[in-house]
Amino acid sequence: MRARRVITVVGCHAGGEIGNVVTGGVLPPPGATVFEQMQALRRDGDGLRRLLLREPRGSVACHANLIVPSTRPDCAAGFIIMEPTEYPPMSGSNTICTATVLLETGMVAMHEPITEFGIETPAGLIRVYAECKNGCCERVTFGNVPAYVVGLDLPLELPGWGELHVDVAWGGAFFAFVKASDFDLEIVPDQAAQLAELGSRITAAAAAQIPAQHHLRSDLHTITFTTFTAPPRAGGDGRNTTVVSPGRLDRSPCGTATSARLAVLHARGELEVGQTFVHESIISSKFVARIEGLTEMGPARAVRPSISGRAWLTGTQQLGRDRRDPLGAGFAVADTWRGSNPDWTIDVAAAPDDSVLGSRQHLDLAVLSTEAEGQ
Repeated sequence: MRARRVITVVGCHAGGEIGNVVTGGVLPPPGATVFEQMQALRRDGDGLRRLLLREPRGSVACHANLIVPSTRPDCAAGFIIMEPTEYPPMSGSNTICTATVLLETGMVAMHEPITEFGIETPAGLIRVYAECKNGCCERVTFGNVPAYVVGLDLPLELPGWGELHVDVAWGGAFFAFVKASDFDLEIVPDQAAQLAELGSRITAAAAAQIPAQHHLRSDLHTITFTTFTAPPRAGGDGRNTTVVSPGRLDRSPCGTATSARLAVLHARGELEVGQTFVHESIISSKFVARIEGLTEMGPARAVRPSISGRAWLTGTQQLGRDRRDPLGAGFAVADTWRGSNPDWTIDVAAAPDDSVLGSRQHLDLAVLSTEAEGQ
């Protein structure tokens, strides 16, 4: 392969949700905070996300996390979350993956039995408590950003269906919650296609009809996810599946959706401070959640959630782009990348060699060679 640049990626998943971690080959974007760095990457270096997540290297079911130095003295590292079509400010499964990779690759020193450290996310500071044994990260528990309810039983007009009611809450993103049984569906793998298609429609309708604005940050707004809920099937306390853009289901119980659901359950008087809630995914993987306390989020009463789960490393890759490959910048096809975003396809004849990593006049994404990394 005649690649001029090499990116090192550690494969990882938490609860079945792939959250690969970029550990080498990309310099941090500019910015005074990780949120500003995320904005710079999205604006000037989005080719990195396309390279990692689109075909032929990635898929619609992959996320990638770019580790960057933290801009805060109380954090060991920062990371930027890249999903198939967006840059969310926070993700539970990606936090668990990133923390595990930081520890198991030695980027953060491991201390047994507990390693405690901070991670800076675009949404803010996250405290991590990792259970470690025999040189391995056995479990990651983190305190998420405060979660609060926007509204309960809000009316929503769904084209082709009629009126339904949704609960809307913030847990690191804005979620619309609906019961799967309201649509005669169950949260099981063989109904995944129906859930994903319906959930995408609900998300679009909710984003258009229900205002959602973070009480403390003007840059965080809009409902971006729909989460179906159901009774447990695998020994947990509840079951859920979250529809992720561009129209597929989160394989994990989704840490941010779980946090938002804790806020909803508390607002309904169904979960108290100090209680745990075991959340099942569509494949019956589990996160253990807990309301650690209460706080205020502007005018809203919020819960302080913690999420606990385990991640597993799947391997290490060194990725690059052959300059001769007209599809090397990444492409998407609407059989899996459902939707109408015209940016999903590329003009393979016009793609310049360096388009995959953005304009270096605005963002330096130069890649270290394996020799420079001492490998």
